[in-house]
Amino acid sequence: TLIKLGNHIMKKTLTLIAAMTLGAMSFSSWADKLTVGASNVPHAEILEQAKPILAKQGIDLEIKPFQDYILPNTALAGREIDANYFQHIPYLNSVLKDHAGDKTYDFVSAGAIHIEPIGIYSKKYKSLKDLPQGGKIIMRDAVSEEGRILSIFEKEGVIKLKPGVDKVSARISDIVENPKKLQFQPNVEAALLPQMYNNDEGDAVVINANYAIDAGLDPVHDPIAVESGENNPYANIITVHRGDEKKKDIVALVNVLHSKEIQDWIRTKYKGAVIPVNN
Repeated sequence: TLIKLGNHIMKKTLTLIAAMTLGAMSFSSWADKLTVGASNVPHAEILEQAKPILAKQGIDLEIKPFQDYILPNTALAGREIDANYFQHIPYLNSVLKDHAGDKTYDFVSAGAIHIEPIGIYSKKYKSLKDLPQGGKIIMRDAVSEEGRILSIFEKEGVIKLKPGVDKVSARISDIVENPKKLQFQPNVEAALLPQMYNNDEGDAVVINANYAIDAGLDPVHDPIAVESGENNPYANIITVHRGDEKKKDIVALVNVLHSKEIQDWIRTKYKGAVIPVNN
């Protein structure tokens, strides 16, 4: 009797496993696969929220996390992924400029999703005006971020940029007034900036919100200065090969990320550190 019972249970178990396997196979057979490269925070977290919604539309979203700002575009150029979600338009434009003439880098934005206001952190000083003479400002090694960062210093009255200069494309060389003789050092990989802040290096450290969140910092309350989210040109986008922005799966992805459900989740989850783009 025990042998018969054991055989019966085994048959039931095998039947259940077979059904589950068949179900998974049937899902993968009708679902469209969409692979998106993304920074861990907040991009991959936001995509995780979109995943079950897209599944109901027959789209199997695979999220491929990246730790830096170089490899997501390299992977897209090599068509290892269908899209990436980590960068803003000014950064994308700088990448396209660096790869001018390379047809594998013919990228466009499929839609802007959110803004991460960049912050300036200091363990020594309470405001930018408190920074000392010759103070060292540690920045990310990205030309596309220089104007963005310098605009914060100018707004706080610490420096002045050349009159009429485009704030997005402004460079350190465009500073015309710098009474404190601040030393801007744009030579650090973005992922290392939180560590440099924790080590109390420099007088101030400029950190992107995604890396700040990942390091356990509060990008709203911890910085001594934060850029405004209003009329901000640095919205993070879904980037694809030219022409792919019209594909059904990409359009569906952008629509889901623009949905009230996802935008409300972003507001609740990140409490102002990540701001959804209004559509």
